[in-house]
Amino acid sequence: MIPMIEFPQYVAWETWIGSTDSPSADRKSLDLAIIILNYNTSTLLAGCLTSVFASSGDFSYTVCVVDNASSDDSVAMMHRRFPQTGLLVTERNVGFSAGNNLALRQLGFRDSGSTALPRYVLLLNADTTLPATALADMIHFMDARPNVGVAGPRVRRPDGSLDLACRRSFPTPLVSFYRMTGLSRLFPQSSHFNVYNLGHLPEDAIHPVDSVVGAYMQVRREAVGQVGLLDESYFMYGEDLDWAKRIKLAGWEIWYNGQVEIMHIKKAASRKSLKARRAFYEAMWIFYNKYYRADTSWLLDKLIWLSIRLLGGVNIVTGLWKLRRDQELQPYQHV
Repeated sequence: MIPMIEFPQYVAWETWIGSTDSPSADRKSLDLAIIILNYNTSTLLAGCLTSVFASSGDFSYTVCVVDNASSDDSVAMMHRRFPQTGLLVTERNVGFSAGNNLALRQLGFRDSGSTALPRYVLLLNADTTLPATALADMIHFMDARPNVGVAGPRVRRPDGSLDLACRRSFPTPLVSFYRMTGLSRLFPQSSHFNVYNLGHLPEDAIHPVDSVVGAYMQVRREAVGQVGLLDESYFMYGEDLDWAKRIKLAGWEIWYNGQVEIMHIKKAASRKSLKARRAFYEAMWIFYNKYYRADTSWLLDKLIWLSIRLLGGVNIVTGLWKLRRDQELQPYQHV
């Protein structure tokens, strides 16, 4: 068994490989590299890893957890319960894109022409749990479709609802307008007003989309080699859309597989973070500026800028109010 490796600094390291489901599996035989970014979600991470290592099927895989400077017992828990898992530890929270890129580089994705890389890489959130056959089913799904560069499953929330981000269209200025004005919520089944979340399509369908969600984003080795790693301009949010956009522009297909389902808690590490709220709206602007601003009229451009500023400001103020309210109520919660 290959021992866990822990790195205390945010730097680029030499080629690394973690554990596989077969002690004899070597790097050339790996089907899947699973990267899990963690930030203060020790209990959820343990549940995620438990489900990963309970996976069944005829495939080889490696698991790397990137701990983004957690202040809880995540690292100690990993040492204690999952010593077979690769672990990278940063000195500060470097965000989603940079954190995942650390593991991608460790896996060798700096060398885009190498066939020794895992055939697929999976970005998996720490607050997800997988059925036993999910990984094998998704590998088989992409194996059967060589033109697919990215694929993702149906993602279910704990309350039974669909995680709407698991199948999306790109947020063009028009699509974003429908969301910002609430038209997408008023007409959730509309193929016109709610095209962003594709609400008109059956949840269990299999169909091409513009993007899946970074909570479970399985990417073909050749697609990563062609377009490169995640854009580190995004701290969190938007980086999965950006990666999908670049991969699709490179000629690859992106598919949603509604026949495979996983569970996602969602926002487990960010729901009380004002930095995360701000990052959400910053990501909107980065994506728009990168792909659509050059072709947008002056007036519409200013309206988009103003909308993002206003919505972001209101959201942050609301977050501050909720945080202060929770702090005031905290002494009474155990009475």
